[in-house]
Parts: sequence; C-alpha cells; structure tokens
Amino acid sequence: MSSTKKQAINGTIWTLVGYGGSQVIRLVSNIILTRLLAPELFGLMALMNTFIQGLAMFSDVGIQPSIVRSPRGDDPTFLNTAWTIQVIRGFGLWLACCLIAWPVAQFYGDIQLLWLLPIVGLTTIAAGFNSTALATLNRKMKIGKLTIFDVGIQVFSLTFMTIWAYFQRTIWPLVGGSLLGSFVKSIGSHYLEPEISNRFTWDKESVKELTSFGRWIFLSTMMTFIASRADRLILAKLFSLEVLGVYTIAITFAEIPKSIIQSIAGKVIFPVISQNIELPRHQLRAKIIRSRKWILIALAFGVAILVSFGDLLIFGLYDQRYAQAAWMLPLIALGLWPLILYLTIGPSLMALGKPMYTAASTSAKAIFMIMGLPIGFKLGGILGVIIVIMLNDLPNYCIINYGLYREKLIAISQDVKLTMFLVSLILGFSSVRFFGGFGISISSIL
Repeated sequence: MSSTKKQAINGTIWTLVGYGGSQVIRLVSNIILTRLLAPELFGLMALMNTFIQGLAMFSDVGIQPSIVRSPRGDDPTFLNTAWTIQVIRGFGLWLACCLIAWPVAQFYGDIQLLWLLPIVGLTTIAAGFNSTALATLNRKMKIGKLTIFDVGIQVFSLTFMTIWAYFQRTIWPLVGGSLLGSFVKSIGSHYLEPEISNRFTWDKESVKELTSFGRWIFLSTMMTFIASRADRLILAKLFSLEVLGVYTIAITFAEIPKSIIQSIAGKVIFPVISQNIELPRHQLRAKIIRSRKWILIALAFGVAILVSFGDLLIFGLYDQRYAQAAWMLPLIALGLWPLILYLTIGPSLMALGKPMYTAASTSAKAIFMIMGLPIGFKLGGILGVIIVIMLNDLPNYCIINYGLYREKLIAISQDVKLTMFLVSLILGFSSVRFFGGFGISISSIL
C-alpha cells in the first residue's frame, strides 16, 4: 500500500473518529443547554455568529488552502507572511464587528446586539493569531494530532459553557464559552509544531502568490456565506428568535453528514489530490471514483436514517418547545445529498488550481437563496422557506459538474447509481416505519 493511500486512510479514520467524538460532546452539551437556556438565546447567538462568520468569509483570501497546495508551503518566509496577513485580517474583522453593531441592532430591533457583537467579535482577533501549524499539519496529513487538539478545545469550551449556564441562565455562558475556546485554541496552536515559530514578515512574492490564488477563494467564500447563511438572516427578520433557535436545532442535526464530508474533503481529499495532481486525468479520475464510492455509500446510510427517523430524534431529545424542528430535520437532511456528491469530488478542481468553478457554483447558490427564500416564504411560510433550503445545493452541483466535465473528471454515472441507492434506502426505512405503525417522518407538517 502506498504511503499516500495509508495517509488517506488514516486521515479519514481520524476525521471520522474526531467528528464522531465532537458530535457526541456537542449533542450532550446541547441537550443540557436547551434545558437550562431559552430557545431565543440560541437564536440570538446564532444570529451573532452568522454576522461574524459572514465578515470572516467576506474577507477570506484562502490562507490555509494556499499553504496546503503551494510548493512553498514549508518555507518559513511564506508561512510567516501568511500569518501576518491573517493577524491583520483578524483585527480588521473585529473593527468591522464594531461598525455593524448599531445598524444590525436597529434592523433586528434588539439593543443587546449593540454590545454583544463587538464582544463576541473578539474571537476574530484570537483566530487571527492562530499558528500556521494548523495548516502545516493539514498539509502533511497529520490529522490525528489536529483531531485531538480540536476535540480537546471543544470539550474545554463546552464544559465551561455548561457549568456557567447552570448558575446563570442568560446569554453570557454562550458568549463566554465561545470567547474562551477561541483564545485557548489560538494559544495552544503555537505549541503543536515546535519548529514553527510565527513572526511578522512581509515578503512581496509570498503576498503575490497568496492573493493570486486567494482572490477566487475570496469570491467563493463570500458567496458561500450568502448562500449558507441567508436562511438565518431571513428567519431572524421574518420570524421570532425563538423560531430561529428551533431551526438551529434542526439544522445542527441535518448537517451532520455535511460536516463529516466537509472535514474529509478539506483534511483528506484536497491534500491527497494535490499530491497526485501530476497524474494523467484518466488515472486521477479512476483513483477518485474508487475511493469516493465507499464514502458515498456510508453517507447515504446517514442521510437515509436522518430523513426516515429524524423526527423521532427531535421528539426523544428535546421538549415541546422544539417540536417544529421534527419536521424540518428530514427535509433539510434530504437536500444535503447534492452537496455530498460534489464535495466528494469538487476539491479536485481546487487542487488543479481552478477555484473559479467553486466561486461560480457558490454564486449561483447565493442567487438561488436570495431570490428563492422570499418567494418560498410568500407561498408557504416557514414550510416554503425549508423547501427552498432543501433545494439550494442543486445549482452548485450543476456548475461543479460542468467544471469536472471540462477537466475530464466528471462522475455523473456514479452519482446516478448512488442516488438510486439512497432513494431505495429511504423507501425501505420509511416502509418499515410506516407498517410498524409509526407513520412517516414528516407526518407532523402534513
């Protein structure tokens, strides 16, 4: 077995172990916190995080992927220049949080946002000082070390948050846990690789390389924010923060398969393809398709279970205040399948140095969301909005496949076969449930 294949297998195992552990920790903490705190507090925190993530994505120049794919990815001058840009960006993001606080508070009619946004925004400064060791470990596919570090930070942050929430049932435990986790991660990252010692550097050639690749990442992440966070922004305006909090619970579970494949795509698929990019296209395509098949089969089971039994998960874990999440979860989970299909092969376009396809696909998704959500709300209220969200990855899928066709890496026939497999799983699971007397997963909305 080749060293690259061993790295890929080990990386995938560590990613799944880390993600599984992370989700168990998150779920336990989430269940406890939802019993201690009101739904509107989760809605308020989700709204703030949406704006902060938006600012971050609107200014993302792709520092980490640039380090992973660049031939200079181990050059201290290149790394330190990337770190310097990252630090400057962190302070810029915090200033942006301060500037938008007043208009955001006015728009949503919640004065708390005026002071909460600048406070939570301090996490951007902490992230700016994160060591480039995080990208270097990803580049070298030392996923185990990264996983242990990330899970450790999460355990520390959520434990702190839960203990505080037990004594003070306000927004502050959520804010404090987020801040503490960010600063601990920033400090801890500098001890991961002792040979990497970041310092302020400004090398013109490094800046040129980072910005030339990063301009497409910038457009892509900017459009990704609009596409993936428009739901929260619109729900917060059209409905109450309580509804947004309920929706946040549904989306947390629905995005489990998405988060798994995003982790594998970023930590394993992208680095491995980058290492094999010199292969002839037909050989590269064959390698991707062979590996992709088993990932898609595993994820198809996960999606089918959420679609068929997701409502029972919500009813079993949460009280009546979160009941609406029961019918939201199966619909949102079903809509993740196109995303999963292109995330398992789309990173090849980035590794080939063709990020324009990703930028175009996320732009199409953003336009779909901006136009579709108001129409969905007008025609069907919250159900109409959820249906638009369910369909929102179809534009991405089409454009990414156009790029794959142009680069001779398309895998449509495999997509069709695995989609049929997913449908058969959903029909099978739903039939067993229905004839067992438990109805179907979206009975509550029907």
